[in-house]
Amino acid sequence: MITVRKYQSTDYELWNLFLENSRTNQFLLSRNFMEYHKDRFEDYSLMVFDEKKLVAIFPANIKNTTIVSHSGLTFGGFIVAENEPTKNSIQYLAELLKFVNEQAIDKIIFKQSPSFYSTVSQDEIDYAMFLVEAKLSRVDVAYAINQKLQNKIQYQERRRRAIKKAEKSGVEIKETIDFSIFWNEILTPNLQSRFGVNPVHSLIEIEGLVAKNPGKIRQFEAWHNGVLLAGTTVFETPTVAHAQYISASDEGRKNGAIDLLFHHLISQTFANKEIFDFGIVNEEEGKKINIGLLDWKEGFGARAYAHRFYEIETKNYVQIEELFVVK
Repeated sequence: MITVRKYQSTDYELWNLFLENSRTNQFLLSRNFMEYHKDRFEDYSLMVFDEKKLVAIFPANIKNTTIVSHSGLTFGGFIVAENEPTKNSIQYLAELLKFVNEQAIDKIIFKQSPSFYSTVSQDEIDYAMFLVEAKLSRVDVAYAINQKLQNKIQYQERRRRAIKKAEKSGVEIKETIDFSIFWNEILTPNLQSRFGVNPVHSLIEIEGLVAKNPGKIRQFEAWHNGVLLAGTTVFETPTVAHAQYISASDEGRKNGAIDLLFHHLISQTFANKEIFDFGIVNEEEGKKINIGLLDWKEGFGARAYAHRFYEIETKNYVQIEELFVVK
């Protein structure tokens, strides 16, 4: 018998253990990461059980009468075990929608994880979106390099020239456990001057997350003559290296320090990862593209991966109930 219930604090370890053995072993969806902003959102994460076995999880919060997966996370979606067959995955999702509908919740905002975060294809979830007549409400595009392709796209000539320029000038690439210089001198001032915003994570928050997720959040920087020119904060999973924050000073852009930094990460530090993810290039909820970012990321051979957002009417779970035909 399949049952669904809300996540409880006593499920902390069970949730994390399941995630580690799921198709989407992404620590951003672990309770170690999600708990840092629990005071900002009313959690409505859900867990699906087959008898007593946990078979699926859904990171989410509730806002009025709508569930969002999850407002504090870039993506999430419906997460099942790595070896779960299609029939089961779709049935579990139907039971989740039915449960939510019975709680008098009319709608779910569903953020699907980019496909490269899954060790096994999860496209049956996109198929299920079709079955329940979900509305495709937004699409972002993440730019990533598939490191395992035999014929990877080569760097643009501009990127190669910038890398050589930085090498000749003596720019040094370092990994550090001190995030403060990058946060205070490069990242925050750049975001403030260009967009009038602060980083999503404060320095205190990122330091706390580093402590709770050892080895998974790493800081890399480009220095020249004792001056920090560029940096990036990388979120690392077993198969993906994701550049969560990227920023450089004017000098760091001019002398190629930011290019050399990423060349080093792609070709050396994370050369054995399946995917190097630069993140999205979108603004205004997917409706605009930052052409400068797009050109720079594609210059390293990165290409687009869709990041889909759906709106689901929970009553449509009934449209899955008679899906499978036995002949």
